[in-house]
Amino acid sequence: MTDTHRPLLIHNARLVDPEAGRVTEGAVLVEDGRIAQVFDHPAPEIDEGRVPADARRDAGGKVLAPGIVDIGVKICEPGERHKESYGSAGAAAAAGGVTTIITRPDTDPPIDTPETLEFIRRRGSEAAPVRVLPMAALTKGRAGREMTEIGFLMDAGAVAFSDCDHVIADTRVLSRAMSYAAGLGALIVAHPQEPGLSRGGAATSGKFASLRGLPSVSPMAERMGLDRDVALVEMTGARVHFDQVTAARALPPLERAKRNGFDVTAGTSMHHLTLNEMDVADYRTFFKVKPPLRSEDDRQAVIEAVRTGLIDVISSMHTPQDEESKRLPFEEAASGAVGLETMLPVLLRLYHSGDLDLPTLFRALSLAPSRRLGLDSGRMAAGAPADLVLFDAEKPFILDRFKLRSKSKNTPFDGARLQGKVLATFVGGLSVFEAA
Repeated sequence: MTDTHRPLLIHNARLVDPEAGRVTEGAVLVEDGRIAQVFDHPAPEIDEGRVPADARRDAGGKVLAPGIVDIGVKICEPGERHKESYGSAGAAAAAGGVTTIITRPDTDPPIDTPETLEFIRRRGSEAAPVRVLPMAALTKGRAGREMTEIGFLMDAGAVAFSDCDHVIADTRVLSRAMSYAAGLGALIVAHPQEPGLSRGGAATSGKFASLRGLPSVSPMAERMGLDRDVALVEMTGARVHFDQVTAARALPPLERAKRNGFDVTAGTSMHHLTLNEMDVADYRTFFKVKPPLRSEDDRQAVIEAVRTGLIDVISSMHTPQDEESKRLPFEEAASGAVGLETMLPVLLRLYHSGDLDLPTLFRALSLAPSRRLGLDSGRMAAGAPADLVLFDAEKPFILDRFKLRSKSKNTPFDGARLQGKVLATFVGGLSVFEAA
């Protein structure tokens, strides 16, 4: 690992600038953990007194981009450390080019008190080589009845508030929580689903689910949940980020909310951008996620929404599950997939297919989540933290889930042919991962 106070020059790189929307050949100088200068040519002349020879790295023409900021990562401490720990998740994040993880509060017990949050912050800083920023629950126990002490939790370091997939059914409780959060300037991360309609759904309704005999949920449940929450945003003035918008029918109300000037942003997951309902095939439970995989038309609509910026953020929605939770009949199996280490190579499928260029991809992976959370990361500019990922966008490989650094191996991409590998990850100018 490099000394944080030593300079670092990464030259001969293809630099991704999501702010300017361009990729250029250049070099980056890092000093005191921050980007000191960005050069628009690959071989800048810098005196060896400023940057010694052993602090210069030739990128070999590979891609250097802002590190990924991943909103909505589940790390199973406290309660289920056998599924994922801060150490294993941090190693997976570093290997995947993720430099900041925003953790979910759906642990056991939930992160709903300043004391639990302080434990999480301490564990994250001790065990993970990347930055860890925690979300806290919006209601006590994520039960949807009584809101948490939002102000105290913010003081303790909570960057946002969410009950995750436990959608608050009582609109009075939610409106009070939104009003209180709005007064404090707190960000709420909402899961857009109508809880009654979506209860028990294992697949998206349609011919495929019917042929497979799977309990299904209409994409309208997402649309209805988003409509309700947008109405409450209009009423309360709350700041809200919708964690997963995955259905074409949910896009028009999202567009109207933004056009009307409401303080809303939206995310989607790597799985809903790269897989569809047909991938479930013969009840493959590693493809069971929440919300369920959508139709190909939905997938294409969501890709277009990311391209235009209507959907702001792409996340892994990293959800570790052990083998016992997945090796069950599809209806009974746990939802979720790991994604910290696989997200970048999986999403590079969209780059290679011509659907999204690299600046658009990193706008959604780095710049937009940083801005939404009030962080100064996600930029390829002087003064920004030197949180960077160096990767070979062309290198092909076959994914072996047993080589993943996460404790849980529940990925739908086991055996998949992917193209793009992380070569190195830097956090504050420190090398936290180097490919073997």
